Amino acid sequence: MALEEIKAQISLLLEQMVNQPEDTHEVQEQLRERLNEMRAMGMPLPDDLVELERRLEADFPAKPG
Repeated sequence: MALEEIKAQISLLLEQMVNQPEDTHEVQEQLRERLNEMRAMGMPLPDDLVELERRLEADFPAKPG
């Protein structure tokens, strides 16, 4: 997946978190997946998204896989 496509998906996920706060946990899982894709591709992660991921993890720990 191209970097721009991942960034667009992340942007949509963040917008969804604002507009549909009841779905925050599901959105957080999707955000984690997108960030992991970026990590797998060796792309640098924006500091603000890393911080958001850390804060969400504190609120909604990852499901055991």
